[in-house]
Amino acid sequence: MADLQAIIAELWERRAELGPGDTAAFESVREAIDLLDRGEARVAEVGADGEVVVHEWLKQAILLLFRLTAIETVEVGPFEYADKLPLKHGFAESGVRVVPGASARWGSYLEPGVILMPSYVNIGARVGANTMVDTWATVGSCAQIGRNVHLSGGVGIGGVLEPAQAAPVVVEDEAFIGSRCMVTQGARVGAGAVLGEGCIFNRGIPVIDAESGEELGRGVVPPWCVAVSATRNRHFSGGDFGLPCLLVIRRLTEGRRHDTAQLNELLREYGVSV
Repeated sequence: MADLQAIIAELWERRAELGPGDTAAFESVREAIDLLDRGEARVAEVGADGEVVVHEWLKQAILLLFRLTAIETVEVGPFEYADKLPLKHGFAESGVRVVPGASARWGSYLEPGVILMPSYVNIGARVGANTMVDTWATVGSCAQIGRNVHLSGGVGIGGVLEPAQAAPVVVEDEAFIGSRCMVTQGARVGAGAVLGEGCIFNRGIPVIDAESGEELGRGVVPPWCVAVSATRNRHFSGGDFGLPCLLVIRRLTEGRRHDTAQLNELLREYGVSV
């Protein structure tokens, strides 16, 4: 893999010269994308120190792929598409359930047990075992979704390709993301965390403890907690306005699976649900 990484780095340095028809360059890039597609490599992961490690060369390979391919027309029944990349295949052999209306691009990886309702998974993304990607949810390019996660209906997990060193969205194992949440710009949701419906969350949005009022950080939801959308009052020359934040309203028992009925009962106290 080190040799392939060096080849991608060399191609990246002269990317302005490349285009469709560069067969040798395409073969090297395809080899890298196949590693992603088979789950033998990943764009990002949580390192031993708890920080997100980004493998930039794989993001560079994805960007090179777009430069090296041309748009082609694909017809599926009555539908016509024009795109540069093919879709994934072999779901049944991989132990993945894909409901009609769902699609995943080549270069994404779905572990066994994943369920895709009518939804979309983009190139470079990785979805962990037994995770549900519910109806109209999207998993953006290079996003890393853990195992036993539930992405509820209409959830938007943002993608990131450029700059190559930018960390993608990471949703860790056992998390539950409520309906219509938007998690973008490299934000991170800790293991076992629950986001109530309608949360807008990115790296610039603070996370606040409801009991102490303490700011716990920005762009990272702590593991094993329940967080809901809220606002903080801020004074500007034009008046007082509420700026978005996430409010941690409950700590959960580490390792205990979420009971949706109990979560809904808890969140109703705060006027939201999952």
